[in-house]
Amino acid sequence: MGLLFAPLKWFLGMSLLLLALILAAWIIDWFFVFTIWPEGVAQLQGILDEDLERIARSGYPYRDLPGLAAGTANVLYALLFESTGIHGMGTSFAQASPLSIPDTMVRNAYVANFEAIRVAMVSTQLFGVRLGNLATALPLFALTYCAASVDGLTERAVRRARGGRESASLYHRAKYLRVIVLVTTAAVSLLVPVSIDPRYIWVPAALCVAFLARLQWAYYKKHL
Repeated sequence: MGLLFAPLKWFLGMSLLLLALILAAWIIDWFFVFTIWPEGVAQLQGILDEDLERIARSGYPYRDLPGLAAGTANVLYALLFESTGIHGMGTSFAQASPLSIPDTMVRNAYVANFEAIRVAMVSTQLFGVRLGNLATALPLFALTYCAASVDGLTERAVRRARGGRESASLYHRAKYLRVIVLVTTAAVSLLVPVSIDPRYIWVPAALCVAFLARLQWAYYKKHL
């Protein structure tokens, strides 16, 4: 039964993680829009435009990257705002047609929180663009991890043949640090409230992951 429900548990876990990251992006962007940036939501929209422009001209080896980034942003926006009716509320409330008392109360609440809702909408699109962009970095991390792991296992075999020591503490520290580096890299790539070239984050992170993976497998204590 555990094996049968494992894909469902994985899907639910990833969905909850995605929602938590989107909520964190909203909170960060709300803070900057309402307390830091004098331009308000226009500054956030400018960051979104800069990210899209960089993706379009950066010369990635993925020809469909602009479409992937925009598609990811549109899917997240549709799930969070169109399927829930929030997008439709803004369209219907913009009309001057008379409303019932409950609809009037909803409209007043919508209008009172319009700026926060607008920030969440733009923030979701920005998050989707960066999520689609981050997906293109997975081959880089996979390649560096595999190469470093093979080199580390080779060093482990040589050291074992020569009677060298193993270290469970180094293995576990390198493993946990590698997870921390990956989580931090993903969080910075998705949540940072400025427009930067993510390759300046990915390349050092991939090198760090490679170093930690080599250290991890070089001191692996158990028999393979």
